[in-house]
Amino acid sequence: MTAWAKGIAANTLFVEDLAASKRFYLDVFDAPILFEDAQSVVFGFGPTVVNLLQTTHVPELVEPATAASRDAGVRLVFTVEVDDVDARCAELAARGIELLNGPMDRPWGPRTASFRDLDGYVWEIAHNK
Repeated sequence: MTAWAKGIAANTLFVEDLAASKRFYLDVFDAPILFEDAQSVVFGFGPTVVNLLQTTHVPELVEPATAASRDAGVRLVFTVEVDDVDARCAELAARGIELLNGPMDRPWGPRTASFRDLDGYVWEIAHNK
């Protein structure tokens, strides 16, 4: 059997304050904006896009399902490969971003650290040694 999924093309994150989240993503990731309108901002992360969608427009995308609140708990982690985890951690600290954990060497190989964005999504930075 051949896998029908060719990859994850986009991740849509539901955000409370689109302008603040846009500034956060520009400051932290320096990713290019591929599309922007009044309800969303789409950033390029290599071949994958991250779409920040204002929560007021979430029902259009997921009904009849509903969006969970930030306080519902962590249900996923986005991992971004970087060249130097420790250097990135220093940059995050300089921007006032608190790490959840790390930097640390994981038993399965990479050096990692994690932090949250403004809406509680967890981002992990990793470097495979």
